[in-house]
Amino acid sequence: MSARPELHIRPDVRAALEAGRPVVALESTLITHGLPHPLNIETALGMEAAVRDGGALPATIAVLGGDITIGLTREQIDMLAGMAEGTVRKCSRRDLPIVTALRQHGATTVAGTMIVAALAGIEVFATGGIGGVHRGNPHDVSADLTEFGRTPVAVVSSGAKSILDLPLTLEVLETQGVPVLGYGTDALPAFYSQHSDLPIDQRVDTAQQAAAIIHAGRQLGATHGVLIVAPVPAAEALDAEIAEAAIVQATDEALAQRIAGKNITPFVLRRVSELTDGKSMSANIALLLNNARIAGQIALALSQV
Repeated sequence: MSARPELHIRPDVRAALEAGRPVVALESTLITHGLPHPLNIETALGMEAAVRDGGALPATIAVLGGDITIGLTREQIDMLAGMAEGTVRKCSRRDLPIVTALRQHGATTVAGTMIVAALAGIEVFATGGIGGVHRGNPHDVSADLTEFGRTPVAVVSSGAKSILDLPLTLEVLETQGVPVLGYGTDALPAFYSQHSDLPIDQRVDTAQQAAAIIHAGRQLGATHGVLIVAPVPAAEALDAEIAEAAIVQATDEALAQRIAGKNITPFVLRRVSELTDGKSMSANIALLLNNARIAGQIALALSQV
């Protein structure tokens, strides 16, 4: 009864893991819940290409008909992207047993991807922004944060989505014992904008420095994750005041319409995109591609430690 669940690993990904070659995990909620069609397909494929440019093999993760699948094919990405709304479950820790037992389709969140990556032996994962503590509701804490405290995977992101309460999100990560490393930055990125005024635990300027810290944690037997935050590329970054004004308006609208729980984030992200004439969407895609490239470089450096 203690056996691990069966993992359906694409043959080239399995061969790379067995040989100790670098692999980067990628989530699938951006395909099903994060971006509109066909931008979702273009971005998913673009992230895979960016991981390869960084020197690693990409492995996009999802649950297909109950099968935990590591390394989606192009056909599987197209299938997920074309599924009707409501037919694919967002999979965090609580959802994985449900979708596997009931043979459902599932797109993995940050937490869900971390869990599956750890099961497969993938140590680095690239995403856009992690979940966090919701503004105005400090008891609404994303499962991503507690997952960081229990799953030893390094996640490259642009911090928490700036629609969240960033100071409280950092406090929860500190409580979970999670080191936050700034990749080329001394401050936490504000997702759409390059910098907040919030300090992080340590700046690193190379993939080798990040890999050394991940490796040291592994040598110490650490059971927590590592968060590596990289700013959105300057050319696509939003002005901080413009981004904040759009976020405040979108958040107020969500409260007025009594939108709550897991529906808040997609509503606010969509409204921010509308209020910024799509500039926030451009920033989101730019940071996703940049994070994937950096993750590839870190995974390559980690394989050489």
